Amino acid sequence: MPNFYSDVIVHDKRFHSKKRVSDPKLLEEATRLAVEAIIAGALTLGIKLMIFETYRSQERQRALFSRGTTQLKEVGVHHYGLACDLVKDVKGNPSWAGDYSFLGKLAESHGLIWGGDWGLPGVRHSFVDNVHVQRCSLADQERLFAGTWYPGDGYDPRGIGT
Repeated sequence: MPNFYSDVIVHDKRFHSKKRVSDPKLLEEATRLAVEAIIAGALTLGIKLMIFETYRSQERQRALFSRGTTQLKEVGVHHYGLACDLVKDVKGNPSWAGDYSFLGKLAESHGLIWGGDWGLPGVRHSFVDNVHVQRCSLADQERLFAGTWYPGDGYDPRGIGT
């Protein structure tokens, strides 16, 4: 089944990169459009955001796991063009400081899952990633990682129109 991952990401020269990739062209279209809308929405709140990371290779994922940056040793939604880390832009430099709850509200309003609550507000999570947004529910990650599913145009990770 052709999709953005098999058509674009697998063929990109950065597929095995150990370096951070922040190229929005490696986000599938619905995710990229939502990320652009979130960035614009944050700006109306007086918050300038920058894309910190989009695509992440398996090699980089394992390195981040060994440093304790992520709980996933293998794969990850970033690997499929469905996730993005957005950080505050402070004079051209990335900043993780301060409250990121605004990102959760913007992500929800644009159909993405926020790593601050993983689409399950009120549930205590062992891993919180306040700068992360993704277009894949936790429930669908297993199918994504197994290669048996990829979201279509009408997919809503919050459960509407799946």
